[in-house]
Amino acid sequence: MQPVDFTTLTAACSELRAQWLPARLEQVYQRDRFTVSLALRTMKGRGWIDLSWHPVAARICVGDPPPRIPDTFTFSEQLRHQLSGLALVSIAPVASWERVIDLQFAKRPGEPALWHLYAEIMGKYSNVILTAQDNLVVTCAHQVSAKQSTVRPIQTGQPYEMPPSLTDAVPSLSESQNRWQSRISLVPGQLKGNLLKNYRGMSKALVLSMIRSANLDPEQSTDSLNPDDWQQLFQRWLYWLQCLENSKFHPSFTPEGYTVIDWPTPDIKEAEPGNESNSSVPSSISSVQELLNSYYTGEINQEVFAQLRHQLTQKLNNVLAKLRLKANTFKERLQQSADADTHKSQADLLMANLQHWEPGMKSISLPDFETEKPVIIPLNPEKNAVQNAQALYKKHQKLKRARIAVEPLLAAVQEEIDYLEQVEVALSVLETYRNTQDLQTLAEIREELIQQKYLDVPDYRSTDKNAAIEFHRYQSPSGFELLIGRNNRQNDQLTFRTANDYDLWFHTLEIPGSHALLRLKPGTVAEETDLQFAADMTAYYSRARHSEQVPVVYTEPKYVYKPKGAKPGMVVYKQERIVWGRPQQAPA
Repeated sequence: MQPVDFTTLTAACSELRAQWLPARLEQVYQRDRFTVSLALRTMKGRGWIDLSWHPVAARICVGDPPPRIPDTFTFSEQLRHQLSGLALVSIAPVASWERVIDLQFAKRPGEPALWHLYAEIMGKYSNVILTAQDNLVVTCAHQVSAKQSTVRPIQTGQPYEMPPSLTDAVPSLSESQNRWQSRISLVPGQLKGNLLKNYRGMSKALVLSMIRSANLDPEQSTDSLNPDDWQQLFQRWLYWLQCLENSKFHPSFTPEGYTVIDWPTPDIKEAEPGNESNSSVPSSISSVQELLNSYYTGEINQEVFAQLRHQLTQKLNNVLAKLRLKANTFKERLQQSADADTHKSQADLLMANLQHWEPGMKSISLPDFETEKPVIIPLNPEKNAVQNAQALYKKHQKLKRARIAVEPLLAAVQEEIDYLEQVEVALSVLETYRNTQDLQTLAEIREELIQQKYLDVPDYRSTDKNAAIEFHRYQSPSGFELLIGRNNRQNDQLTFRTANDYDLWFHTLEIPGSHALLRLKPGTVAEETDLQFAADMTAYYSRARHSEQVPVVYTEPKYVYKPKGAKPGMVVYKQERIVWGRPQQAPA
């Protein structure tokens, strides 16, 4: 993940100053352990500014409105108590070439600042710190004790100290090319490495984009550059400095991440920013704020998605393995109890033929009542015939009681397995992160498992009930809309709230999968191609998605019922018809 460097931070703050000063602070909300959002109102509108001290995604930018779930963090509560109702009057760097921003709050614009909120955007050392006018730390995102850092501890009640000063050379437009070139090439080495370690404000992403825009190889040695190469690179250097000085930034995505500099093409020698065009800038990215919010939201969501999916998959696999083992044990006991009637018939046969028993017999062969075929009955030689028959009757009763006790237990375990396999299918469909809907779907599955007592999360925060997820939506050949649930919550909503009397409900036959709904208007009839399309998609969103053909049932929604006490997504149906789905045709 590309970190916010000095250039990106300068670009972000330049936009924020132009658009959000002065502004009234109306609300503070902490999204997660690393991000706090400030609701600001100006004469033009209202928005949220995100301050993040994430170890690899620290940033300051305009973000999306937070979810409507309770904020239980102490840090945001302290910020609300001190800053609510005040005016944000300044967003200023605390020192040149430092990635520390001072957000100053006063009673009204033009008055002295009462509070300073320092946003330190410094990778794994990032922090957000609130101080009063006396420069004493009132609260911070995370405290750093003297044991953790002897260089710069950060604790409430202590004076706020700036991060240690950088020792590298300061980039300057007044520096000559000879001086600049000699500093970089003094010790021969990789071009990108020498640029990084000799000047302040440099980052890997900036250096790589600067060198490549000059049509040079970042890995090549400084000794291999000819005078024209140095001239091209120096022009990019001046171009970058003038962009910083004039606040001329052009955000765009790159294959490796993003850039806020619209570098000139290699044949352009001018160092005037803003005159060159870059066709790689997407028209949809209109500001640095939009770029940063889109990039970091996507990257963090992708990380959270992978971690959460792994956690849920692992938990489901463990629970299902235990349940299947328990089910097999019950099935074995039922198999044993299937011999109960055999023991009873043997006891009856023995009691009817007591005269054939002799002391010391270990077994006896007697003709069956109906077939008259010989039946060999094992005997205990220490017991007489009556006692052996009583032992068989007793075994019969024991196995009969076992069957009566085990059958409902097996049914309950199997019902639990069916439910969790349904959840497993919803997870298997979510193989990779594509958008926020996927992450929200995972969050709902997690919440469902917590509610069903399969997950125990002490610090769990409920998802936003108002952040509704869209169903999977498709269009059949005749133009009918096909809706498919993403998880069990959506399956229930689709079947029992969205469906009307004219729709058709689809589900794979005795195979875990999503519910699907083909929406029909009054007076319309689904053609065979529509039914086949719906069956194909239903089969694709099921456990049998890799099969060639899958039986899919469909019926009217009024014939679909939810048994009393059934788990989410579990239903029964009647008056169904079957069509064979082809899941391999669905992606096409």
